[in-house]
Amino acid sequence: MINKVVKDAEEAIADIKDGSILMLGGFGLCGIPENCLKAILKKGIKELTCISNNAGVDDFGIGLLLKKKQVKKMIASYVGENEEFERQLLSGELEVELNPQGTLAERIRAGGAGIPAFFTPAGVGTEIASGKEIRNFHGKEYIMETWLRADFAIVKAWKGDTAGNLIFQGTARNFNPMMATAGKITIAEVEELVPVGTLDPNNIHTPGIFVNRIFQGKDYEKRIEQRTVKGG
Repeated sequence: MINKVVKDAEEAIADIKDGSILMLGGFGLCGIPENCLKAILKKGIKELTCISNNAGVDDFGIGLLLKKKQVKKMIASYVGENEEFERQLLSGELEVELNPQGTLAERIRAGGAGIPAFFTPAGVGTEIASGKEIRNFHGKEYIMETWLRADFAIVKAWKGDTAGNLIFQGTARNFNPMMATAGKITIAEVEELVPVGTLDPNNIHTPGIFVNRIFQGKDYEKRIEQRTVKGG
């Protein structure tokens, strides 16, 4: 069996170079690969294209990379919690490609499935459709969207085994599993790394065939993006 286990985040991201295209898992601040993001920040890798549901917040997640000017382009859906992102966008320092959330999810899924393009009605008649092919199917207009693939897909799971099989928990399952299929190299950091045979095959969300490197992370903060409490 191929040994996929690496020591830590630093070893896992060691061959990521300037100019790489990265998929970074998570939904908001839930299920993001915190250890790998910190390692990328520390190494100072720059000119990155980051594909993510969001851009983190100013002092956490992808927001840390934005602050250090390590991101050249963001392909994302929701970016409203990051003031530094807004500043770089408005000043022209950052290239941004915004997608409807469902379109972003399907572009990633298509990349993993080997489907180079598909048609969707989302965005017809808006700036999203600018420069894109539009076709009429059964009397309705659809935009052609292309797949997304990455040099490295970096995901975070709840549990994983040494063969790379992954289980996600709750909201973290939204983007991580599909991103794991769409990278040339997929790196998984997990809260708990267990021996092969420990996980119930019926509960595995991402089969190990998609994962190239895996390690047990540490010191997860698991920030809450917007804390809502019930009034008295």
